[in-house]
Amino acid sequence: MTTLIKNGTLITASETFQADILIENETISLVGKNLTHPNAEVIDAGGKLIMPGGIDPHTHFDLPMFGTVSSDDHYTGHKAAAFGGTTTVMDFVVLEAPSPRGRGQGEGDFKYSTDLWLEKAAKAAIDYSFHMNLNRFDDKLAKELPSLMEMGIQTLKVFTAYNGKLRLDDGGIFRALRLAKENGMLMMAHCENGDVIEQLIPEALAAGHTSPEWHALTRPGWGAVETTLRMAAMAEQADSPVYIVHMNIGGEVDMLKYARERGVKVMGETCPPYLFFSIEELRRPDGAKWICSPPMRSKEDNARLWQGLHENTLQTVGTDHCPFFYDGTKPIIYEGKEIAIPGKELGAKDFTKIPNGLPGVQDRLPVMWTHGVRTGQITPNQFVAYMSTNPAKIFGLYPRKGALVPGADADVVIWDPEKRVKYGVAHSHQRMDYSLYEGWELVGYPEKVFLRGKLIVDGEKWLGKSGDGKYLKRGMGEVL
Repeated sequence: MTTLIKNGTLITASETFQADILIENETISLVGKNLTHPNAEVIDAGGKLIMPGGIDPHTHFDLPMFGTVSSDDHYTGHKAAAFGGTTTVMDFVVLEAPSPRGRGQGEGDFKYSTDLWLEKAAKAAIDYSFHMNLNRFDDKLAKELPSLMEMGIQTLKVFTAYNGKLRLDDGGIFRALRLAKENGMLMMAHCENGDVIEQLIPEALAAGHTSPEWHALTRPGWGAVETTLRMAAMAEQADSPVYIVHMNIGGEVDMLKYARERGVKVMGETCPPYLFFSIEELRRPDGAKWICSPPMRSKEDNARLWQGLHENTLQTVGTDHCPFFYDGTKPIIYEGKEIAIPGKELGAKDFTKIPNGLPGVQDRLPVMWTHGVRTGQITPNQFVAYMSTNPAKIFGLYPRKGALVPGADADVVIWDPEKRVKYGVAHSHQRMDYSLYEGWELVGYPEKVFLRGKLIVDGEKWLGKSGDGKYLKRGMGEVL
């Protein structure tokens, strides 16, 4: 299929200019003015903006938690992403316990776990890649580490919280950082103080504090601040880069800026909910809808995170998309079928039993355009950088992804900057019974979305299908 998109305004991470785009054989073949082609389907994008497809560096599909599972899988979540203008997502492989039954002879823990996730992702509707959760680390895994790069996974995620489940101690993290450097890999870090959290949670429960706000009160923001600086310090001492996920409090931005000004190879990601919501949402009657880890903080923290984006201290905006029904006892209709999945009602009487996670993979671009670009907090070029180009560079996909240049995959979004949408669960394609942005008026929305040259979203029409997505093997990325 050959497609010629004419008369649009191209927005990249660095430039804004008028040009046409010729798409042939899944890639962009030409970018220029007054392009023609005798056999191309011509799309007039006059008055519209043309951007590279969004890249969400932080998602969780079909993730088991608290006896249930996140409500979007690798088809429904990908479909929702596409309707929001995102054409590539990055999920996290759960590192399985050693020596499970059925393992092939000589098969390592990393490969076994990745193969399980590839089976889940066979239904992918857009392109995808993986990060590896490093929730344990020993000599055996250290020897297996180079195999991850062979599988196209160049990122390891460590946790400083979830004691006894996901957390590595500082010695393990430091060792992993040094080995990551040797193998050309990037460490990602979830930054909270697990020891403090493990003290505060039983104290709160013993005092009868079971409501959602106590999820935030038992995970103090200072724990995120000091752990972010601690991770930066370990990265500097290991001479190995680190990427801090879901930064949620202003002090983290301060620590990121402090470290980067001193030459530390540290990068930061935030997520839209941390820009808009606070602990006050957790105090609502439906506060469980906003339960995620790390939690919401304050309006002052919202403002400092926006400032971090405005001044380019942060590098990306992901979603940490990990949705759970608000009331999984009541089915919803998705693609003509009833579905009900146990969700946040599991913790109706105990905040520690509320599945942690929020929807957002479809919301990210439209919400950030309306409340970031249109308000002047970020420029259109910063929008493209945070939503697409920077993740592509950091995670080893650039310029195949995140770019509007000849040779790049034709992941293209035609964006209508004036389209008005009354947003909410009825408009969303996330397999969910609620939206964080219910009733919000958004201005600016995708009109058409192409995945490697195939039109998969046309207005409200879904033209994609299960299996359209490709697994992306990634190489070494850049430190921005």
